[in-house]
Amino acid sequence: MTAGDLVKEMISYYEGDPKRIQHFLKVYAYAKIIGEGEGLDEETQDILETAAITHDIGIKLSEKKYQSSSGKYQEIEGPAEAEKMLTRLGYDKARMERVCYLIGHHHTYDHIDGMDYQILVEADFLVNLAEEHAKEETICSVRDKIFRTGTGKFMLEKIFSKKS
Repeated sequence: MTAGDLVKEMISYYEGDPKRIQHFLKVYAYAKIIGEGEGLDEETQDILETAAITHDIGIKLSEKKYQSSSGKYQEIEGPAEAEKMLTRLGYDKARMERVCYLIGHHHTYDHIDGMDYQILVEADFLVNLAEEHAKEETICSVRDKIFRTGTGKFMLEKIFSKKS
């Protein structure tokens, strides 16, 4: 199973919803770049990329069940949805458990317990800050409170630089 195969599955899952598809593709791209920049081992990089592709898989069910896409509901509904998809695609149990853990915690920032988790959060913030047209004050706060990796900080500074 390649990342490309999983991307195609997620595109099918979000068929007709270009906003959600573009969001996870951007998070995946940033996560891949940050992970490579930070020198993750192959297994951790694979877990990170898998989690980045599937991190918002709980949104559809959250909107259906709770009429909300809030992070809390994504964390509740996402792991089981991801497990179904990843099992069907033949992912091994150990990696799948970590991916599901990351999906179930990607909006929780006070107990980040690994580089895969840290990078997923940073990649999601890079995309969300841009999509939400965040103010400079918010960007600076997120930089100071959330970002820990050198590659993530570099990307945040360059993407949101006021230079033109």
